[in-house]
Amino acid sequence: MNKRVKSVAPSELPKKIRIIGGIWRSRLLNVLDLPGLRPTTDRVRETLFNWLGQDLTGLNCIDLFAGTGALGFEAASRSAQSVTLLERDKKAHARLAENFLALQSSPVPGSVQILHRDCVEYLKQQANLSSNLIFIDPPFQEEGLLDQALIQAGRICDDSPGGGIYAEFPASRSRESVEALLPEWHCGKYLEAGQVKACLFRSRRG
Repeated sequence: MNKRVKSVAPSELPKKIRIIGGIWRSRLLNVLDLPGLRPTTDRVRETLFNWLGQDLTGLNCIDLFAGTGALGFEAASRSAQSVTLLERDKKAHARLAENFLALQSSPVPGSVQILHRDCVEYLKQQANLSSNLIFIDPPFQEEGLLDQALIQAGRICDDSPGGGIYAEFPASRSRESVEALLPEWHCGKYLEAGQVKACLFRSRRG
């Protein structure tokens, strides 16, 4: 079933966003005004973590194209075993580090790693079935990033219970074209939020 979620227009994007659950609930993240930086809205994050469950204990997570870190920090806040956030933009990476430092007054049980790296190259270096949950939210204006990241994520993610591959993509792109990139996976959960579509993929292997 398609789920529609009210979106936020680009001109209304917040300068701060709020972590909505877990240990860091209600803590604020500062948002840079950068081209292509599109924080996942509160409503979409709420839907995603209702799908995943509120407790991610034991899961190893990767937040690709991390931007504000909203998805990765939400996972860490919910006690994920490890979260790796990757961002190639120098300014965005620096802001990620600043936001994480500000959160340290309330430690989380898992590890958090923030890397200034190219996401696709990083994925190519990871072992098969080495991660449990992967978030993919690339800049929409850079066509091809989603495709490359999804193909690599399908190899790396082991689809543990509570995990999977979460991907956001522009509303102009068909769900079927994205699903075709992961023939061994299916879009078990789906939503539409204005100019954004999103799938939570689960494996067909099991």
